[in-house]
Amino acid sequence: MQEEVQVAEQETDTLEKRLLAAGLVDVQAIIPEVRVDLKYASTDNFFGKNVYGSLTRCYMQPEVAGMLKMAYLELSKTHPELTFLVYDAVRPQSVQQILWDELDKPDSIKPLYVADPKKGSLHNFGVAVDLTLASKENGEPLDMGTGYDYFGYPAYPDREEQMLAEGKLRPEQVANRQILRDVMKKGGFTGIGSEWWHFNAFGRKVAGEKFDIVK
Repeated sequence: MQEEVQVAEQETDTLEKRLLAAGLVDVQAIIPEVRVDLKYASTDNFFGKNVYGSLTRCYMQPEVAGMLKMAYLELSKTHPELTFLVYDAVRPQSVQQILWDELDKPDSIKPLYVADPKKGSLHNFGVAVDLTLASKENGEPLDMGTGYDYFGYPAYPDREEQMLAEGKLRPEQVANRQILRDVMKKGGFTGIGSEWWHFNAFGRKVAGEKFDIVK
């Protein structure tokens, strides 16, 4: 057991060194008030697999961390009782490959669930962040209607009106999501239509011009 712990710690240390060598920054070094719960350092994710080992710190491109700080400052103005709870940011291409290989789906539909590591995702560039809102006092996440990594229409921002009409979402849940969207927009982020928790700092073209994929 002790040997397994040591191996896990060495793997985490190696991963962290790679992230730092790629020029990434620890989000909590930039925004100390932000909370982090790396879902891919646990089994509490769509794949039910820990692919980050014992990593506890969350890394992203410095410019993206600066944008997130702008969003956090906006949140502090409008809802000082809240903070961000970050679930994931940079996802190295090597980790993306593990997720791709582990996904028990035909290759033709795998991109619906996880980006092809050969092409890379915005997470691989360190310019995407998955997060929610939480109480600054106790860290409890707000009710967003679904959990993280939920695949289905209730998680789709594009389907919120339909989900409200069908009683699968409540108005207060959508209102919580809107707070998150509003402050992230102030920081320069854009959301996507299928995951309320996912935000991009840049599109693929700009990300490819500005940054390298993190291996």
